[in-house]
Amino acid sequence: MQDLYGRKIEYLRVSVTDACNLCCSYCMPEDARGKCPCKNSMSIDEFHEIASAAAKLGVKKLRITGGEPLVRSDIVELSRALAQIPGIEDIAMTTNGTLLADKAEALFEAGIHRINISLDTLDARKYSEITRGGRLADAISGIKAALEAGMKPVKINSVLIGGFNDDEIEALARLTEYYPVDVRFIELMPIGHTAPYGENAYIPNSVVLEKLPELRELESEKGTVARLYSLPDAKGRVGLISPLSNHFCSQCNRLRLTADGCLKPCLHSAEEINVRGLHGDELEQTILTAVSHKPKMHVELSATERSESQRSMYRIGG
Repeated sequence: MQDLYGRKIEYLRVSVTDACNLCCSYCMPEDARGKCPCKNSMSIDEFHEIASAAAKLGVKKLRITGGEPLVRSDIVELSRALAQIPGIEDIAMTTNGTLLADKAEALFEAGIHRINISLDTLDARKYSEITRGGRLADAISGIKAALEAGMKPVKINSVLIGGFNDDEIEALARLTEYYPVDVRFIELMPIGHTAPYGENAYIPNSVVLEKLPELRELESEKGTVARLYSLPDAKGRVGLISPLSNHFCSQCNRLRLTADGCLKPCLHSAEEINVRGLHGDELEQTILTAVSHKPKMHVELSATERSESQRSMYRIGG
């Protein structure tokens, strides 16, 4: 599949639930804690049918996201079903990691060999603050379990927030010196009805390079939006994902499927195209329509210019 700008669309991000056991302030409004707004996340069969149609049209890569995908009691079975779709060459998951320790081995057996884990701070108090009650120890246990299960790469996603964790850039990056992980700094995005952040919170990823001048740039991987670097003799890598200061729209190869069955051609667009309940040719044609609706680039994003998405991040899956 190609969109109107010649981008080859091969990647589908699949949000399997809106629910989450945490309530991160940049992701979920506090009044949404413990709720699943869609109230009817799709079944394994529904996700399988839509992903299979996308694979038939050329999608090769899936990522399971949420909310928090591990709150689904059938997440191992769902992961296995999606991993076995003909044409899918790569399947991964994004999670906060706090429920991963008991599931890592089963997920690996089901086909989840790559995983991204959210970790914005190494300070237990600050972790509890930003997640509104989460335990840092649970996330660390999840990271260790992923490594022990054989998942590779294990990527740690850190949303960079001025005044909150910019004093931890060095400590987070130096995890790559001791563990074979990628630590990826992601610029804070002004999206959804989340906690208000002041202008100083929106800092560019260039501060990472300023704080760590010893970082050396690596060759970028095909299909990744991160610019890659490494510290001397490190076991892992540092990545910079810059949706505000250096957007990567020209390389965007993805669609997003929400838990309630809508395709989003662009993360920051209000447009959503329903595919739930469609079958066969009608389903495939609607997927192609979503591809044709991908904009050339998203709207300008800054402390004062917000995303046009009508959903907060926890209802999209990033």
